[in-house]
Amino acid sequence: MDARFLGIPELVEVPDVAVVVDVMRAFTVAAWAFAQGAERIVLAGSPDEALALKARHPGAVALKDGAPAPGFDAVNSPGRLRSVDLGGRTVVQKTTAGTVGALAVKEASLVLCAGFVVAEATARLLRTRGCDGVTFVVTGEDGQADEDLACAQYIARRAAGTETDPAGYLHRAGASRAAAELTQGVRQGVHPDDVALCLELDRFPFALVAAVEEGLMVLRPHAVPSPIEGPSPIDGRPL
Repeated sequence: MDARFLGIPELVEVPDVAVVVDVMRAFTVAAWAFAQGAERIVLAGSPDEALALKARHPGAVALKDGAPAPGFDAVNSPGRLRSVDLGGRTVVQKTTAGTVGALAVKEASLVLCAGFVVAEATARLLRTRGCDGVTFVVTGEDGQADEDLACAQYIARRAAGTETDPAGYLHRAGASRAAAELTQGVRQGVHPDDVALCLELDRFPFALVAAVEEGLMVLRPHAVPSPIEGPSPIDGRPL
């Protein structure tokens, strides 16, 4: 598999297949939202758009980076979100890097959003689809965030069918600037368990697939059974 690793500013053309990586914390949060029962996640381009989308969808939950803010129901923290019942609800998500990266490649034929918590399911879906060329969008720090690059490199190796020890990749992520800022409370809206939750490899058995629906970039879970497993009940729909 031909893998490219690009930051958001380096996206000069629309890739055919894109994996948008935001480990700390956008797509870890997204995976937890689905685990807590969310039906779909709508990715917003700005805080104002997020609030407008929430107003258009009764019962929707809006979340963003940083401290709690008027109109937003939650912050971008897996530790805080894991106790919230989102059964059947729409989540509107706006973050500094992850949602920006996904929206930047919305015209790609296949867009996956990923973190370590869905790494193997993401790699398995790429293998299942026979993706020869994949652009990994390293969203943090203009493509320099080591937690995102480590995750992207790990997924790329697994997608190529290479047996890979995850320990080194997880160590890099745990030693990253983002992890330190979360641990030290530099970033707002943080739960003490956030870093550990972001480093839970393969916590969830589904990939996160984003696609344009009625003009909106919508993220949904897509179950990717292993070769020895049957279909998962979370989402058996074909892409």
